Amino acid sequence: MSFSESPAPLKHYAKKAFCAGSSSTHTLKTPKANKFFLASNGDASTDTATTATNGAATTAPTAGSVQDSKDPLTVAFERNSHWRRNLAELQPELFKKLGKGQSPEILWIGCADSRCPETTILGLQPGDIFCHRNIANILVPTDLNSLSVIQYAVQYLQVKHIIVCGHTSCGGIAAALANKKLGLIDTWLMPLRHLRAQNARMLEALPEKERGLKMVDLNVRRSVSVLLENPVVIEAVVERGLQVHGVIYDVGSGELNELDISEDDEIVEERKKAFKVEE
Repeated sequence: MSFSESPAPLKHYAKKAFCAGSSSTHTLKTPKANKFFLASNGDASTDTATTATNGAATTAPTAGSVQDSKDPLTVAFERNSHWRRNLAELQPELFKKLGKGQSPEILWIGCADSRCPETTILGLQPGDIFCHRNIANILVPTDLNSLSVIQYAVQYLQVKHIIVCGHTSCGGIAAALANKKLGLIDTWLMPLRHLRAQNARMLEALPEKERGLKMVDLNVRRSVSVLLENPVVIEAVVERGLQVHGVIYDVGSGELNELDISEDDEIVEERKKAFKVEE
């Protein structure tokens, strides 16, 4: 099954990061350069990429060195072997540390699209991000899958940030804007169709190429709202400053842009009264 994709380019959104439920600003720290990322993701136009660590150079194959005739699964296992050896050489203690447990500071809620791998997008590495991905990064308050991930990440892993990420050229968004019968997936896309209906006039007034991007924006904001109505999230925001962010990833440029989701204090307080639960 394939969906048509919206080709609209991503416009620049406000990059100021806001603490959810507060008017105060917050800026996400830029992660340190991932040395292995540089070693294993070189220029695809060359056969190898090289980086030096502690005086030792390591070489990794890049996309340009993979023969098209090879079976994709075979290539994947070969890459895994090379990745494991290189990473163990660059960071000898990493796998031992990961074997003992995890302590990610970010929960990433994104789309299952193959072009949106969260660890790669952020230049991080295994153990840095706890993630949940589905078609079109949809959050609904009755989905036990996402609810379980959110509770575990917030209550037990004690993440400091939750990021909801939408992206350009999203097939799920394009499907929701179309009227073609798709089967079982139509049920999953129902929240997007409701969103489309609620904003019909505004969407229809936009040029066709911009509707998809606007729907991506609306969907991220709706998912953020669902998060902020979750009692587990509300408690963590109030008691330890958990922050929720909405972002859009441009698959055509690799750029990540954060939306302004700041709210008036009155709205925040009303939501606490309505959704916070106590023992």
